[in-house]
Amino acid sequence: MFALNKNRRKKVTRAAVAHRDSLRKNLEHRLEIARANGNETLVRKLEAEANYLRLD
Repeated sequence: MFALNKNRRKKVTRAAVAHRDSLRKNLEHRLEIARANGNETLVRKLEAEANYLRLD
């Protein structure tokens, strides 16, 4: 029983890390496009989102 919980905990942790990494990559891509398009308003909003999610 303990091993099952330990394995489940590891899987949940790995999934959370993968999800956070996906969020970070997506946000970086969106920031890159906003900067390339000169959209400073969107850049500020995306930076605020990164800050809120603590991805910066």
